[in-house]
Amino acid sequence: MSDASDEASAFDPAAVIPRDHALTPAVVKVNERRVARGFWPKIRKAARHVPFAREAVAVYFCARDTRTPATAKALMMAALAYFVLPTDAIPDFIAGLGYTDDAAVIATVLTLIGRHLRPEHKEAAQAFLDRLARDD
Repeated sequence: MSDASDEASAFDPAAVIPRDHALTPAVVKVNERRVARGFWPKIRKAARHVPFAREAVAVYFCARDTRTPATAKALMMAALAYFVLPTDAIPDFIAGLGYTDDAAVIATVLTLIGRHLRPEHKEAAQAFLDRLARDD
């Protein structure tokens, strides 16, 4: 028999994550790494094409806020990790459909834990997107 620490150390980031393991520390850490590497490049590239860019950036800021509970942060990072993954249910390059699965994931996380999204997260997200639009 293996203990929980053996299971965590054997985690394969390329493997499908069983639902009952989605918020384990190893999975949370993988999601945080994916988001740290890929969120800003992806949002800069996609901001003009996705109607949920403001929400995605606000979720990122909320997930980085020390006042946000750990479980909510983990769910937010999972949603953002899905957004940055190059392969997902509907490939992002498909015009008109590519970001619909990402939008559904962001909408779901907002429904589940959106009460943690503070006005300052939304304001900072809008300010970032305004700067991005000016720079283009």
